[in-house]
Amino acid sequence: MNSDPLHGKTLQFIVEFLVEKHGWEELGSRISIRCFTHDPSVKSSLKFLRKTPWARAKVEQLYIESMDSPWNRT
Repeated sequence: MNSDPLHGKTLQFIVEFLVEKHGWEELGSRISIRCFTHDPSVKSSLKFLRKTPWARAKVEQLYIESMDSPWNRT
């Protein structure tokens, strides 16, 4: 069994999960990047995150924290 919480998760899955869990406004306040704060969409976010490693790392970290924290579970 792989203990990596990102194993098998696509970037699209992660973004869609975070949008459903937190919403665009909360994502934009937690990770201040334009694709979350100005006319956000999954498509524009994926385009930006795929070419911006530091932003992708922050999104992946937020996903891991959202999975690990009992108060963040659905």
